[in-house]
Amino acid sequence: MALGARLEVRQGQGLVITPQLQQAIKLLQLTHVELEAYVETELERNPLLVREDVDPEVDAADPDPRNEEVFAADRIPESGAGPDLDISLEAEASPGERATGDLSLGEEAGGAVDWSRVGSGGSGFEGDEDLSQRLPEARTLREHLAEQLAMAGLEGARQAAALVLIDSVDESGYLRCDMEETAERLACDPPFLDSVLGVLQGFEPTGVFARDLRECLYLQLKERNRCDPAMIALLDHLDLLARRDLAALRRVCGVDDEDLRDMISEIRALTPRPGIAFGGEPLSPVTPDIVVREGPGGLWNVELNSDTLPRLLVDRRYFARVAAGARTEAEKIFVADCYSQANWLVRCLDQRARTILKVASEVVRQQDGFLAFGVSHLRPLNLRTIADAIGMHESTVSRVTSNKYISTPRGVFELKFFFTAAIAATHGGEAHSAESVRHRIRQLIEAERPGHDVHSDDRIVEILKDSGVDIARRTVAKYREAMRIPSSTERRRLMAVAG
Repeated sequence: MALGARLEVRQGQGLVITPQLQQAIKLLQLTHVELEAYVETELERNPLLVREDVDPEVDAADPDPRNEEVFAADRIPESGAGPDLDISLEAEASPGERATGDLSLGEEAGGAVDWSRVGSGGSGFEGDEDLSQRLPEARTLREHLAEQLAMAGLEGARQAAALVLIDSVDESGYLRCDMEETAERLACDPPFLDSVLGVLQGFEPTGVFARDLRECLYLQLKERNRCDPAMIALLDHLDLLARRDLAALRRVCGVDDEDLRDMISEIRALTPRPGIAFGGEPLSPVTPDIVVREGPGGLWNVELNSDTLPRLLVDRRYFARVAAGARTEAEKIFVADCYSQANWLVRCLDQRARTILKVASEVVRQQDGFLAFGVSHLRPLNLRTIADAIGMHESTVSRVTSNKYISTPRGVFELKFFFTAAIAATHGGEAHSAESVRHRIRQLIEAERPGHDVHSDDRIVEILKDSGVDIARRTVAKYREAMRIPSSTERRRLMAVAG
């Protein structure tokens, strides 16, 4: 068989990952702090970009029709999959100026661009290296605790409450919130919140989530099985140890000099600040990206926080003067590139704001029960539900909800706070929230009495399936262990001893 060269014409479709498209993706997932740093870099690099508050006479950006191809290539191709909005910038500024105006809950806002098909590879756009250097590399205590929470088996309302408590831990690992006030804000019972705290206090490093020094040391001693009555008495009188009143300590602990020295040595070997070993973040108040306010008739008004949105304009007059004075071909190319990139950046900022608002509005619509009645009314919610409702891909929703915060009448939460697991229903019924299923398991076990059959995990599965909950045995066991409930064999033995 002879080999030879030939020409072929083939037609195909593909998405080119241009530097501009990579820029749009990165802008979407940046926090407002990182976005502000990136905008500052662009202002220094591009002479045609100015802040709106610097020169209000500058004309707004005029969308370059050459950029329409890139936006159109990334829209959802299926008919009816979602709104195909034409995003224009006929108003005078980037999204910061319009945040409290036309971008409101009642308006169709953004969402035309679906960035789900773009990977994270590629050489990146200009300035990408500086952007990556601004991202924190040190692992923070919050990240460490969040990873453990993902493996702790807490779901539904318990997971939501745990996230609130994690956000209240300072850099030393201490819980800096009032439990009664937090329970009132989440509309849950204090014992419920205490049970969640009990699980969190089992996280590493040992001693985290303590409310004071005594509790921090107690948690560490408990792990070492050293919480005998004498040690408890020593923890209750740390003020005497601080004053070095050893005689008084011997009396209250009921030990001799040698035992007291050993106990003090054990205390000194503990870590009074368990969270200090992790990379710290600059302590600063969280600025919400979205603000939710209660409106008339039980409706919720969702708005973008204009303080987190950069206000950029393209100086078209300066562009006209510079373009007219360009002599060489290199100068003309530089001016044209600056103008195109400036227009594109303003467009991307506008699209970012509209996409965030659209996702947040749907999250609020799905979780209005939480806003009205508290954490026990969180609905099962995942990224696909939001993505299907607004005509976007899950990865786009994931980028929007990462490191974005929303201010509600019940406090400031990360958008990911509102996504909870669901338990399927039998016969195709409505899904049950994980927390409601856990509550029913707890009720079944608490109703057990001596002399009657103790429910095994298999029996609990049968009871729940009869009531419409499709759950596996291993899930029941996981929930029971997370609630620190002994197995049926251990419960039967405890009942026999108590009887």
